Amino acid sequence: MRELEIFGRQFVAIRAEDGWAVYYPGAEGKRGPRFEIPIPHDVVSAEELRRYLADLCHEWASPRHPDVRWRS
Repeated sequence: MRELEIFGRQFVAIRAEDGWAVYYPGAEGKRGPRFEIPIPHDVVSAEELRRYLADLCHEWASPRHPDVRWRS
């Protein structure tokens, strides 16, 4: 489980055998509800996921939060 910031919004990403899943952060460091976004199976690495989410969610970008980045 890795923390991910998508244009200033906090998420948690988990890599499983069948691909990535992205969740809203929950209480006490646990994961919350799933972020309903389709992630293709060919997105394998953490860097590919970061770039994919940056492309998909680019409308969220602002001068204060211009990028998608891993927090851990």
